[in-house]
Amino acid sequence: MAAGRGVILAAPSSGAGKTTVTLALLRLLAQRGVAVRGAKSGPDYIDPKFHEAACGRVCLNLDAWAMTRTRVAALARDGRDEGLLVIEGAMGLFDGAPPDGRGAVADLARDLALPVVLVVDAGRMAQSVVPLVAGFAGHDPGVRVAGVILNKVGSARHAGMLRRALEPLGLPVLGAMPRRADLAMPSRHLGLVQAGERADLEAFLDRAAEALEAGVPGDRPFDLEALMALATGLPQAGDVPGMVPPAQRIAVAQDRAFAFAYPHLLRDWRAGGAGITLFSPLMDDPVPQADFVYLPGGYPELHAGRIAASEVFLTSLRAHAETRPVYGECGGYMVLGEGLVDAEGTRHRMAGLLGLETSFQTRRMHLGYRRLRADSGLMQGDWAGHEFHYATTLKAEGEALFQAWDAEGTRLEDMGLRRGHVAGSFAHVIDRA
Repeated sequence: MAAGRGVILAAPSSGAGKTTVTLALLRLLAQRGVAVRGAKSGPDYIDPKFHEAACGRVCLNLDAWAMTRTRVAALARDGRDEGLLVIEGAMGLFDGAPPDGRGAVADLARDLALPVVLVVDAGRMAQSVVPLVAGFAGHDPGVRVAGVILNKVGSARHAGMLRRALEPLGLPVLGAMPRRADLAMPSRHLGLVQAGERADLEAFLDRAAEALEAGVPGDRPFDLEALMALATGLPQAGDVPGMVPPAQRIAVAQDRAFAFAYPHLLRDWRAGGAGITLFSPLMDDPVPQADFVYLPGGYPELHAGRIAASEVFLTSLRAHAETRPVYGECGGYMVLGEGLVDAEGTRHRMAGLLGLETSFQTRRMHLGYRRLRADSGLMQGDWAGHEFHYATTLKAEGEALFQAWDAEGTRLEDMGLRRGHVAGSFAHVIDRA
């Protein structure tokens, strides 16, 4: 494998199975001894943990909406000069934020000059695969579709029909992955179940790798060498300043209720000289000695009873907040409030550091990129972020944290709250704007 090369796996739409195919490929490459790592397009917290489990390397987010091109290029290289980077796209290849699709995986393909392998759900088609693939391959001359992986293929006969139909396009069909119930990825309302919640994760990853490598029984096996040959060199990237750490000693909550901290954010803080100590509110850990406490997002609504009963954690958090900063995002923000109502209608007492009451009894989706600005205080400056949750705000009393705009530049209601040394909002901050 040549130094610093990459390839993108994308699909015509969500639901094509590109996450399963990506995990299978990462595990297969790792089993073959290839130095491989994954990356995920866009603001996703769940898929990257599966990538990490599949190949043993940390998966970074590459966000063409929230990050500059130079920042994306620097993260793609990740300071390494060897190995293969496999980027998993989000949604469809050309799907991005309104109004013009900015932030799509196609933007990564252009900016990084990497080839795209199109993962096609062929489960309910035969010759109709041709105009689909031809349309995506010819849509944008700046996006090079270099190969195809057929997914959810029913039989060798089905695979043969698809391969023969695609031959005139001149695009290599790298493999045909069979349709199998045991390769399904369970999900919940915010996406896939977290990697740490699957007791069978290792067995699943091995099954997926075996299914990809062998292909449909009676058809040819996956052409791993051809895929690796398609990969092209990653662009050079100079030194790009990351996000400055908010303090020298940072305590970060990390467990199943607080799982959504971007790896690039924590890396930036460490690179800036900060020491990071992890702790688990669900284990009722006390807040470590630190100058700044960060409660990232996650699923506090699924663990609200345990959080409410974690008196050591809550008492130490309140004591810390009397003199030093605490910042919460999305799930962490809700925990900083006074109460959280779960899906069954039970109210659970939270930290009481912000005048916030939230509920999951009546769900309402909030989704989209956000431009954020704080003129003073804990998060002063301009930020690019993302909001994705189903919580309903019952009460939000106090000073707002951010002014906010959506991806189209429309001014939104102010977001978040701040009180004393405590601040938070539903937005996940991705980078400086």
